[in-house]
Amino acid sequence: MVKIITGLRRSGKSYLLFTLFCQYLKEQGIDDTQIIKLDLENIYNERYRNPLPLLDYISQRVTDTKEYFILIDEIQLLDRFEEVLNTLLKNPQLDVYVTGSNARFLSKDVVTTFRGRGDEIRIHPLSFSEYMSVKPDAPFLETHLNEYMLLGGLPQTVTMPTEQQKKSYLQQLFSNTYLIDIKERYGIRNDDDLEELIDVIASSIGSLTNPQKIANTFRSAKRSTITRDTVKTYLDYMQDAFLMERAVRYDIKGRKYIDTPAKYYFEDLGLRNVRLNFRQTEHTHLMENLIYNELRMRGYSVDVGQVIQNTKNEKGISERKQLEVDFVCNRGQDRIYIQSAYALLSEEKTEQELRSLKQIKDSFLKVVIVGGMQPTFRNDDGILILNIFDFLLNRSGQNL
Repeated sequence: MVKIITGLRRSGKSYLLFTLFCQYLKEQGIDDTQIIKLDLENIYNERYRNPLPLLDYISQRVTDTKEYFILIDEIQLLDRFEEVLNTLLKNPQLDVYVTGSNARFLSKDVVTTFRGRGDEIRIHPLSFSEYMSVKPDAPFLETHLNEYMLLGGLPQTVTMPTEQQKKSYLQQLFSNTYLIDIKERYGIRNDDDLEELIDVIASSIGSLTNPQKIANTFRSAKRSTITRDTVKTYLDYMQDAFLMERAVRYDIKGRKYIDTPAKYYFEDLGLRNVRLNFRQTEHTHLMENLIYNELRMRGYSVDVGQVIQNTKNEKGISERKQLEVDFVCNRGQDRIYIQSAYALLSEEKTEQELRSLKQIKDSFLKVVIVGGMQPTFRNDDGILILNIFDFLLNRSGQNL
């Protein structure tokens, strides 16, 4: 199986492959001669962008019956790379790892091409616990979390000394890398609608929407002729580039998916915020996006839950209310229901956050993740009120 390292540009795919993984192999007793590394973006390796010289080079390096590790960065620069990888896979001595992402190739293309013959290794920006591994400890947790929600977790930003340098880097990265990748990849010439769509999604994280609703907004507010299908296509492009993810609705009692509307979350909050020039940084929405990203890093599939509450109004007439569960999280046999609540400032607000969870009668864990420093505890209904830091630093004692 070819190992395909995917993820957002500048999230650390090459560093994982050529630094961390090589270090791991050597710690396992693998000799340097058994590790064959090729960075196809390096101009000195230009000749290996041709299939036959690359295969000849690997063949010359494999001099015995030991296992060899083939590490190829920017595989899309190799002509006929699908045929080359299939050729390498036929040799049982070779364990093959590749990365790739640029304007002519997005990582999901390789995953699709090698479905059934490849394993995806998904890379995300740094989690908050990883981010904290290079920061001072507990007394500054809230300050660091605010910075993390503002500037995100791309590895390069963590090493920069000033906030202005980080903001400038994120701005250039969004405009000069991600957008150019998408525009060149798909030949988008009239890009005003694409850029405005990104702004719309960035402004509405945590809100249910769909392509038709967005297209209607463009027509009424911006006099745009963009169609529902074009909006859907642009949203797919951004998901394929790992800029954002889509969470669909799930009817918990009916046990079925509801395809539309859905929610969209940014892979990195710093990129989301820089897109809006750091104007919309409400902690309520940012924390919800943060929790979504953390759950995905931990291997959960994450949906938006819907549950029906049957009540009677003041006149005694039966009513059905649709209540939302922020996240329905599944990982193997495990399921967790999670509400995100930046602050529980009153009994009314607390009851509002708990209402949907109380309607779910199964035995899976139900959680409300709250901001601030209030202690984690389990209430009389068995619902876990979980402090955000206990969740992010995985110190709640729960199997989350």
